[in-house]
Amino acid sequence: MSYSSIRDNHSHGTVGDFLKKNITNASSLSVVSAYFTIYAFHHLKDELSSIEHLRFLFGEPTFLKSLDPEKVNTRDFKIEDDQLVIPIESRLSQKTVAKECAEWLSGKAEIRSMVKPNFLHGKMYHILQPSGVEKAIAGSSNFTVNGLGLGGNRNIELNMIIDRQTWGR
Repeated sequence: MSYSSIRDNHSHGTVGDFLKKNITNASSLSVVSAYFTIYAFHHLKDELSSIEHLRFLFGEPTFLKSLDPEKVNTRDFKIEDDQLVIPIESRLSQKTVAKECAEWLSGKAEIRSMVKPNFLHGKMYHILQPSGVEKAIAGSSNFTVNGLGLGGNRNIELNMIIDRQTWGR
């Protein structure tokens, strides 16, 4: 493992590992992403189940198109992950994973979205631990299994860890 602050989901570590390491019991998590998948939730379920609160900002999910049919260039809000073929084992457990994720979201999440098309591109994960310690990672990783580097087909991403020492006091 590199001591670099860069996380590329390959030789410099994964965003998923950063989240697993830094999400602690009763943390608050804020996420900016164009995508959210139940399978990414499933890979981080133990850590996410222990958080106090989630704030999630979408760039502009597709469901907004149904609210305003004039909208174009919308981002996707997907229940499935960005794999070409989802293995049969995953499909068989999809209902259970979806139900667990829905229950978790209803109890812990505040979800908002941008309404200006193509306005928000960056991704960010900000963790506020109960001790007051803040950790963040910003870059290009969406909240998907491959975007977080938690699957076999990990995306190559460019992310930078930002901590209190970097921000200054």
